[in-house]
This record gives sequence, C-alpha cells and structure tokens, in this order.
Amino acid sequence: MLPSQALLPAVVFALTALQALASDTFIAAVYEHAVILPDLTEEPVSASDALALMNKNMGVLEGAIKEAAQKGAHIIVTPEDGIYGWKFTRESIYPYLEDIPDPVVDWIPCTDPSRFGPAPVQERLSCMARNNSIYVVANIGDKKPCNSSDPQCPRDGRYQYNTDVVFDPQGKLVARYHKYNLFVVESQFNYPKEPEAVTFETPFGKFGIFTCFDILFYEPAAVLVSKMQVDTVLFPTAWMNVLPFLTAIEFHSAWAMGMRVNVLAANTHNTSIEMTGSGIYAPSGARTYYYNMETEDGRLLIAELDAHPRLSPAAPPAVSWNLYASGVERVSQNGHEFTGIIFEDPFNFAEITKLGGNLTVSQKDLCCHLSYKMAEKRDDEVYVLGAFDGLHVIEGQYYLQICTLLKCPSTNLSTCGQPVETAQTKFEMFSLSGTFGTSYVFPEVLYSGVQLAPGEFQVLSDGRLISRNATSKAVLTVTLFGRWYEKD
Repeated sequence: MLPSQALLPAVVFALTALQALASDTFIAAVYEHAVILPDLTEEPVSASDALALMNKNMGVLEGAIKEAAQKGAHIIVTPEDGIYGWKFTRESIYPYLEDIPDPVVDWIPCTDPSRFGPAPVQERLSCMARNNSIYVVANIGDKKPCNSSDPQCPRDGRYQYNTDVVFDPQGKLVARYHKYNLFVVESQFNYPKEPEAVTFETPFGKFGIFTCFDILFYEPAAVLVSKMQVDTVLFPTAWMNVLPFLTAIEFHSAWAMGMRVNVLAANTHNTSIEMTGSGIYAPSGARTYYYNMETEDGRLLIAELDAHPRLSPAAPPAVSWNLYASGVERVSQNGHEFTGIIFEDPFNFAEITKLGGNLTVSQKDLCCHLSYKMAEKRDDEVYVLGAFDGLHVIEGQYYLQICTLLKCPSTNLSTCGQPVETAQTKFEMFSLSGTFGTSYVFPEVLYSGVQLAPGEFQVLSDGRLISRNATSKAVLTVTLFGRWYEKD
C-alpha cells in the first residue's frame, strides 16, 4: 500500500490522465524520416545485417517518438519504408520481413517477444510505444507461408506484404494493415487477396489506416471514411511529388478537406527522388506541414486536432459539388482555347487574357467555371483555366475530373501543364467550380514555393472554391481534383 503522501500525487496523475483521454481533442505527431538505405543488391543479406540496418533507422525513429511523447503527443505516425528503405527484389527483401500476427491474438511483443517466433523489429517498436506511453504507427514487412493447396501461392512458398502496424501505449499490437494498391515498382510484395478496411478505437476517436498509393482508390481509402466513418486516417507514405496537383502536401491536405477527416501523413525524405512533404491535416485545412527539397533533414511535426472532426463547430459544411456550376451559363472572355498535357492527361485549356472576369472551359461532361481578379496582369506570366474528364492511365488507372487555374512555366502556351514552382502574380479574388459527376472532390490551393494556403480559402456548400481575401502569396494552382471512384 502506498503511503498517504505518495497516494495523493498518484491519484492526481491518474485523474489528469483520464481527463486527457476523455478530451474532445488530442495531440498528433508525424515524423518525416531521411531513411538510411541498404546497399543495392539482388542477393539477400544475412538476417543480422538486415537487423543492423533496421536498428539504425529505428534508432532515429525512437528519438522522434521520445520527443513527441515528451511534448504531449498521444500518437505518432512514421513513414512507409521508414525502417528498411526501398529498391528491393522479392528475394533481397526477405531478411527484413517478420511474421506479423493478426491483432486479435492480444500480444505485447515488448513483454513476450518470442511468442510467434523471432520478431526483433516488432519487439522494439512495441517497447518504444510502451516506454513512452504513446501510440506508434510504423511500416514494416510481413511474411506468410503458403503451399500448393493455395492456387495463388507464389513459387517460393510465401506471401510478402507491405504492412502497417500500430502499437498502443501499453505496447500491444492493435492494428495490422496489408497494402492493397501497390505502386508499379513494388514487385517485392504481394497483393492481399481482398482489400482490408482496418480500424481501431481510441479514447480520442476512431482511426483507420492505409498506405501511400491506396489514397487514390476507393478501397480501402474511401471505404474507411464513407462506410466505416473513421475520424482520423493514419497515412504512412513514400510519396514522390508530381506538380501541379500531386505534391504530397497539397493532395493530402485536399483529401482531408474533401473527405472531412483528419489525416496524419508521414512521408519519407529523399530529395534525389523528390520525396518530401508531411503534415497533420484537418478538414478545415493544414494544422502543420513540412516540405523541403533543399536539405536531407528529417522533421517532427506536432499539432492538436479535434477527436471527432465532423462534430466540431469548425467542421466545413457538406458540399454539393456541382450545384453552383450546373446553373451557370457558359461564359467566356474570348480567351485562347487549346489543348495541353498534365501528367500524360490531355486537358482543354483557356488562356486568361484579362485582369479580371469570368471564364469557362469544358471537356466531355465537365464544365469548369472561374471568376477572378488579378492584383496585376503581368506580361511575363501566363495563367490558364483547364478541364480534364477521363481515365488516367499512367502508374495506375483511375477516372478523374479536374478543374484547375494554373500558372504556365513560361509565356509559351505549349509549356502549360508542365511543373513550375515559382510565381509572382497574386489574386484579389477567385471562385472556381465545376459540374462534377462525383461527390469525391478535393480542393487545392498552392502558392509560389510549393506552399499551402491554410485559412485563405474556403469551399461553399454549393461547390465553389473561393478565396477569403486577396491572396497573401503568388498563386501556382487553384484546383478542384475530382476522383470519380464510381466509374472505376
């Protein structure tokens, strides 16, 4: 029994902890990690060499986890490939894999590490969570044996999965997710036989989890939000930025706004392949983010979020994305119309030739409407309004509807749609809308220098993306990125 003098502080601490857990908000953390990569080889290294490499990366992650916990974070997300890197063959990745059980087994690897065979990575991650009293989200590799009775069993007799794991503050494995939508270079992994919709409950909301390329597909991404009604999405990623629409920070922030959920996005950091961009995103906009193509630094991000964002007074309204645009007559300022390419997709463009006005451009069933006023009309910068309605077929196939106001890299119209990172033109106002056939539309505003614009724009319930005031920085793109899952 504790002495009375010692009992009071313990009771106060327990009550404080319970009060924090019952709060309507929580503290989230993500860590962008400059991964220590293995030597490139097609031959498998020894298990001890593989573990040595993974321990180097886990040492860095452990420092970030300790710092996040000391600053009050309840959960931290680390990146895809953050423990062993990438560029593996099916054979060479094998020493890095562990058997990850279904969380129903009620297992704390930190206190019972050998229950399912050797699991040093899971043991260390579990201990990081337990020792710091924080939820830890990490991406590792799972291996599962199979045999000839399974007609899909690979020739080497095992399945290999790109896998996310979650350990609770006691170190217990509470979630395991096998990536379903593998990127084109992930030949070292297998697809799970069925898509997994993985959720778990916490004292601060319902969480769902998926990985990187998954975000562009209905299963599991939209299923978790639309059907499972999660409050927060955990998103380990290794995202290679593609301007003008698919830089990590703009698309992940836009996805959170369009889906009306929190997103904790942790990216790997490697500027040689344009991997950077992590953030903590709420439906009302980015709470914090990091994008750095200049140095090879990792970064810890921490921010407070609403535990149940749909119930928050700050929650944006539900949106009927085609309501306004479907009632607008086609208008034009006699701008020059032409076709151009963005990420291999053929857009219809209309050049913006005046200081302000209204403009419409269409493709198939999508009509995009823009009202705008520039702060000044510069002779050395060209902007266009663009529309795309069709099947994207590069690095995966999926249907898109996109309305975009974007800056061209030069005054040569043939460059419109190519990547550009800087601009000088500010806008007094803009309003963008479109006749979307899908309810899955993600609003993006990107400023010069690849910067977000939190708090400087809003989406109205009738589907208009509008500026709140004059833009504080020069504009690269204003976009409504529609993902027409229903046509896939």
